[in-house]
Amino acid sequence: MTKISGKKFISPGAWFSLVYPLDWGEFEDTESSFLFYNPNVWSGNFRISAFKKDAGLRDAAFFGKESINAELKGNPSASLVRIGNLECAYSKEMFQEDNVFYVNHLWITGIDNVAFECSFTVPKGGKITEAETIISALEIRKDGEKYPAEIIPIRVSEISEVDEGYNLTASLVKQMQKKDFQGIEEDLSKIQQIIDSDSIKPKQKDTWLALGIAVCVILTNEIEGFEWMTLIDGNREAPILQYTKNGTTIDPMKLVWSKVKAGNSVNVTEEYKTIIGLVASS
Repeated sequence: MTKISGKKFISPGAWFSLVYPLDWGEFEDTESSFLFYNPNVWSGNFRISAFKKDAGLRDAAFFGKESINAELKGNPSASLVRIGNLECAYSKEMFQEDNVFYVNHLWITGIDNVAFECSFTVPKGGKITEAETIISALEIRKDGEKYPAEIIPIRVSEISEVDEGYNLTASLVKQMQKKDFQGIEEDLSKIQQIIDSDSIKPKQKDTWLALGIAVCVILTNEIEGFEWMTLIDGNREAPILQYTKNGTTIDPMKLVWSKVKAGNSVNVTEEYKTIIGLVASS
C-alpha cells in the first residue's frame, strides 16, 4: 500500500492504527468512539469505533467480513464499495440542524477479527475525500505480535492523564504548603518539598508519576519547543515530552518514579537543569 502522509493514531489498547491529515486533531467524543477534524477550517467530523472479536474463537477471522455483510443485509440503502484495499458497506443520510443541511456518510468495514464503523459528517455538498483517505490507511495490530515503540501525537486519553497529574500536584501543594501552584519554574521547589517530606509512600506510583508530569508541564510553560506526545511501547501507553528542534524526549515516569522505585534520591531542580542543558545546544 502507498504510504499516506499525516499524523498517526494508535487506539488505546493498540487494536488498530490510522493516519489522519496533518492539520487535523483528535478531540473528545464518547467513550467508545474517536473524533477527528480540522479545528481551523472545518471540513467535517470523522468518527471511528472499533469492535474486536476474541482471536481465539473459531470464526474470529471472519468477524470483519461478517460485519460488512450484516450491514448490507440490514440496511437497504447500503452498497458495497472499495476504499483502498478495504471493502466497505457504504450509506449516507441527510439531516438538518439550525437551518443547515448536513450529510452523514457511513462506512462499515473490517479486517480479520476487527470491525470498524466510520462516519463523516459534512455540510451538504461537502467532499468525502479526506475520510476515504483515512479509511484506506486503517491497519489492525495483531494480538501477541511485538511492535516497535512509537511516538505519536498526544491522544485525548493522555491529555486527560497530564491534566490529572498536574491537578493532583497542585492539590498536594495547596494541602501541604498552603501555596498556589502555577506551573512555573519557581514551583520546582514546591515539588521538591513534597518529595523531601516523605509523606508519599514508595508504592504510591500514581502520585510519583503526577509529580513527574508536573515537572514536564513546567518545562512546556517555560521553554518553547516542547510538545506533549503519546508513547506506545508494548503495554505501556503514556504521555511524554518531545523537544521538536532535536527530537529529545523526556519521560515523566523516569524523572521521579523510576528513581524512587530504584531507591535513589530525587532532585527535580537538578533534573530540570540537566534537561535545559540537553535542549540549549540544539
